[in-house]
Amino acid sequence: MGILSNVDVTKKFETKKEYKEELKRYQLQLLYLQRKLAQLKIPVILVFEGWDAGGKGGAIRRLTEKLDPRGFRVHAISAPNEVEKQYHYLWRFWRDIPPRGTFAIFDRSWYGRVLVERVEQFATKEEWQRAYEEINQFEKLHTNDGAIVLKFWLHISKDEQLRRFEERVTNPFKNWKITDEDWRNREKWEEYYEAAEEMLAKTDTDIAPWVVVGGNYKWYARVKILKSVVKTLENKLKEYE
Repeated sequence: MGILSNVDVTKKFETKKEYKEELKRYQLQLLYLQRKLAQLKIPVILVFEGWDAGGKGGAIRRLTEKLDPRGFRVHAISAPNEVEKQYHYLWRFWRDIPPRGTFAIFDRSWYGRVLVERVEQFATKEEWQRAYEEINQFEKLHTNDGAIVLKFWLHISKDEQLRRFEERVTNPFKNWKITDEDWRNREKWEEYYEAAEEMLAKTDTDIAPWVVVGGNYKWYARVKILKSVVKTLENKLKEYE
């Protein structure tokens, strides 16, 4: 049995009131922790990966909406441009590493090397196989320098993805979110599933762990992510007491 096959994607809150209360609770705690981290000059790197329509954007919005906007930046990562392709694939991410005391939140990340670049054959087999250790060392370098690194994989079922895709097609406020590329990626679900399994197995480390979030119900996923961030930051701050 793989990592993803053991994820329960059906967890949910029974009422919107319960969701709102939990959301507010952890957003307030995170705001307090943001201030403490700024005082101690501790940088935080949060990585969001997952299925297309998995809920990354909505989760990031709830994570950041009550924070001091001066203390974080969200980086939406797309395919490398022609200049970036001339360098090692990690080069472009160095520019977005957060200054001390601030957050950098990555909507997609350097894990594209072992996901889309692997599946779509934009990287050779040798390149993406080598990338697991390169990425682990890249993250270790930053944690050795005092950064907190936490990574999220938002996992939804194939049926739920289809439902969200179809909703985006018909909803004028969400239509911009759906592209031909999303549909093409869906046709390779099994290949992406295999790539995600190997990625999680090879890059889940004590210093930069993965949190796999069952995301069929967005309310549950958002609170789960906030709670995980709060717990991780609280544990780190205990080292400074």
